[in-house]
Amino acid sequence: MQKLIYLSLLSSALLVIGCTERLDLAPLSAIGENGFYKNVTEVEGAVIAIYDGLQDVPQREFALTEMRSDNTRTRSSEGDWAQFESFDVEPTNTAIAAYWSANYNVIFRANRVLENLEVVNSTTLKSQFEGEARFTRALAHFNLVQAFGDVPLVDQVIIQTDSSYFDRDPVATVLSTIAADLSAARTLLPATLDYGRATSGAASALLAKVMLTQGDYAGAEGVLNELTTSGAYALEASYRDVFYNEGNGEVIFAIPYLDDDANESQDFSFEMTAGGAISGLNYMTDEFLAAMDPLDSMRNDVLLSPAHPAEGGKFLTQSADARLCGNDWIVLRYADVLLLQAEAIMAGAPSTQDLDAIAAYNEVRERANLSTLAVDGSETLTREMLLFERRYELAFENHRFNDLLRFGVAESVLSEFAANYSFPFTATDLLLPIPQGEINVSQGKLSQNPGY
Repeated sequence: MQKLIYLSLLSSALLVIGCTERLDLAPLSAIGENGFYKNVTEVEGAVIAIYDGLQDVPQREFALTEMRSDNTRTRSSEGDWAQFESFDVEPTNTAIAAYWSANYNVIFRANRVLENLEVVNSTTLKSQFEGEARFTRALAHFNLVQAFGDVPLVDQVIIQTDSSYFDRDPVATVLSTIAADLSAARTLLPATLDYGRATSGAASALLAKVMLTQGDYAGAEGVLNELTTSGAYALEASYRDVFYNEGNGEVIFAIPYLDDDANESQDFSFEMTAGGAISGLNYMTDEFLAAMDPLDSMRNDVLLSPAHPAEGGKFLTQSADARLCGNDWIVLRYADVLLLQAEAIMAGAPSTQDLDAIAAYNEVRERANLSTLAVDGSETLTREMLLFERRYELAFENHRFNDLLRFGVAESVLSEFAANYSFPFTATDLLLPIPQGEINVSQGKLSQNPGY
């Protein structure tokens, strides 16, 4: 696999970095592998390097999630990008190769921290660093298993001779290990850390989503109830502020970026917005535009870019260089948690009159100044209503495809969507192909997904 080719390079990339109230990823100095991990400062540098690697993950994730759903498309069906909207992704697609490598880079860096914790003398910091490494390792594995299905589970630093780690592990095994990492992380991590670093709340929110993916509704409900009653998070009064008042109280975990910084900026904002005049990616489908509620003005004003009627407005760059954008990427936020809570209570049923589920759903609707359900037991929350609310509230935040999978309706919804455009679609399209480059260098261990 390509990740193995890069092990020595990644080892030398771990940096000693200073922290402020906002996670600072700017390198102060580089330390070679032979001089590393002798004290707490060096291990913390390795922890910060995990987050530095994590910045690569969202860069093209929108193509694998939003553009592979009924939410978004390309502007003019160009190149590799068109493969996602037409459910015809090739194993040689550059975006899936980059996504695979980025996530395994994070896993490598997290494992490097976990194997060097013995030099940390402070019990508090040792627990924190372990929790951060377990959280990020779990997040990266979760990204991979949702995209590719069975994937290599890598729970230690490996080299080219560790061929036993090259095999694909079953989804159930990978999810179980992810859940174990997150269960540990939520007890190891503090409730608050510098913005951009993992916390116990972040581990709990991600654990609940993993549990829902496993079908463990009761377990997820318990974890989500702890989050919603903790008082640690709350919805922003303004939907716009969620995205343009960064570091707000609704954000549970985000990947931070800086404007006009060659090392710490991103260009997904350019591709989704400013790049529209040149190419145009992650444009809204006609189906999404038709589903928009004209009464939902608070969210519509954010979803719709003023520059183009089909262009998203959540990540409009404010940088001087349109390709060096500082918009943070929100991975987990409180609105997501509230809707997950309703989903957990519903437990796969077609509907519920449970007052806690309805209250969680209503809270998201109330923020948008929309109608809500009565809480006297006379009205019903359906799965269709909940799925639609997730589609609208979390639009273009890379949730839609995985939500369809988790609700068990991906094949039916996407088959109908594909048929409208005469795109061929089968159940095998619900998984992406394993990148061909990884298969080529895996010593025959990696197999391709069916249909590719």
